[in-house]
Amino acid sequence: MILKNVSLKKYNTFGLDYKTDQLITFKTEEEAISILKEGKSLKDPLFIIGRGSNLLFTGDYKGTVLHSEIGGITIEERHNSYVIVSAGAGMIWDKFVEWSVDERLGGLENLSLIPGMVGASPVQNIGAYGVEVKDTIEKVRAVSVEDGSLIEFSKNDCRFDYRNSIFKNEFKGKYLITKVYFKLTTTPIFKLDYGSLYLELKEPGNINLKSIREAVINIRRAKLPDPELICNAGSFFKNPVVSSSTIKGLKESNPQMPAYEDPKGDIKLAAGWLIDQCGWKGKRIGDAGVHEKQALVLINHGNATGEEIYNLSEAIRMSVHQKFGIDLEREVEVVGTI
Repeated sequence: MILKNVSLKKYNTFGLDYKTDQLITFKTEEEAISILKEGKSLKDPLFIIGRGSNLLFTGDYKGTVLHSEIGGITIEERHNSYVIVSAGAGMIWDKFVEWSVDERLGGLENLSLIPGMVGASPVQNIGAYGVEVKDTIEKVRAVSVEDGSLIEFSKNDCRFDYRNSIFKNEFKGKYLITKVYFKLTTTPIFKLDYGSLYLELKEPGNINLKSIREAVINIRRAKLPDPELICNAGSFFKNPVVSSSTIKGLKESNPQMPAYEDPKGDIKLAAGWLIDQCGWKGKRIGDAGVHEKQALVLINHGNATGEEIYNLSEAIRMSVHQKFGIDLEREVEVVGTI
């Protein structure tokens, strides 16, 4: 379906009422291929959008926005200890996680209630509570925006890193993800040692996929605002990673600073804690603000513009750098000029 001069308000969780010259939606992979092969109806530049849960628009989009509505879950292969499952890019991520838990398939339970769609999960390499989606992805199926050809990317092809992938770098905007394949285990190994997850489990002696999912949901709901009620894009900044030598100096002057060793031997810091120490939690400038329970989340109280939210993020970055000497990197993608 092709629509002209359309509001993007329902396509971004900040609830920003900017418009795009053209919006094209499709419900099948074949439809996406056909649209991109013809290319006649596409007005450049093209921008691929899912649920918009990781975007900050700062103005109208002068071009074409492509939005996938491809759904469906298919068990592609069954093995003794695992299954290969595919999910359509337009499926809501948490609905897919819920399905996996109901089917007693492990690997995604720690990623419960993360906003967005399946197609965005490999782009961002979403993660939470010690798990990243790359741990379960087998391959990614996509259509070339340039010529409509179909291609499959192996896990290695995706070049996953912390909140990063090839789709955010060399191939940004060049491929439209249509389907993601996951390797889920029938004999799950639970990961409970990150943050307060184990403490949240009501009955630690009776741990299963469902109880872990419920614990994650309880933690997220207690700390993070529901985008349906308070407009936000989740964690606005990445947790910074520093060297072991850097953390020594920081710990000397800030002994309470949370720090976690990452798989590469570096140290991951809590961006929310750093922002909180700079006094930003709960602050509001006009209708742009910082959530009162989680300083990592910026919110739109109703009528903030994208530029106002961006300016708030820049003020936060500056204060963290002045106090700790650490440069925060935005996890949210800014779309438009400032």
